[in-house]
Amino acid sequence: MFDLLKYNREAWEKEVREGNKWTLPVSEQEIAEARNGNLRIFLTPTKPVPASWLEDLRGKDILCLASGGGQQGPLLAAFGANVTVFDNCPAQLEKDAFVAQRENLTIRLQQGDMRDLSCFADETFDFIVHPVSNCFVDEVRPVWKEAFRVLKPGGVMISGFDNPILYIFDLDLWDRTKSIEVRYKIPYSDLKQLPEEQLAQRIAAHEAVEFGHSLADQIGGQTDAGFHLIGFYEDNSGWGDLLDPYIDTFIATRAKKPGCGGHHR
Repeated sequence: MFDLLKYNREAWEKEVREGNKWTLPVSEQEIAEARNGNLRIFLTPTKPVPASWLEDLRGKDILCLASGGGQQGPLLAAFGANVTVFDNCPAQLEKDAFVAQRENLTIRLQQGDMRDLSCFADETFDFIVHPVSNCFVDEVRPVWKEAFRVLKPGGVMISGFDNPILYIFDLDLWDRTKSIEVRYKIPYSDLKQLPEEQLAQRIAAHEAVEFGHSLADQIGGQTDAGFHLIGFYEDNSGWGDLLDPYIDTFIATRAKKPGCGGHHR
């Protein structure tokens, strides 16, 4: 049996060693800005989260879901929130611990699977921050169900994820010839659809295994879990992806759990 959770945990340990942009801790200046009330965080590669999505989070209980790396969590803590960072990769959590120690911040760190938040009681958090990461699990609907469960009534979740159109093309062909060819179906799985030789190469290189979830699961999965969608924007890759000239391939959503609670516009 292929242990996906363990494999992608180790793949992200490698990403940390190689300095992937999502593993680089925020600077002292960025922390100072957050302390001064200028909170600037990212769910997707290039566009910061709109200020209107980040109400007054001071004193609120926030879950940074699959969000290690010393970025969103420390900034939110510096802004004045009570922050828990939850991630599958210990090396990513160590980045948050590093910034917390450097900046004298209090952040709770918890390792685990984003599909299973059983370590948290129902209605624990006021706000969830979930940047692009659910492409590394084979099922996304459990992520939304668990997020809904641990949010307080009236709570909000902001999320970033891939547009599945990214996964329909033969990227190996693109890399070799710059030709675009539709090859794969959505929902997509490296484990089930990538040719055996390419999958073997990916695993030998310790590259993360990815999944392209349908919009029915990414967006419909949120509403089926009980969320009301109250915000949406798109973003590009920021690294010259083959589709960047034609379409934004990342999506961010803002979703609210119905019920009484804190004021969320």
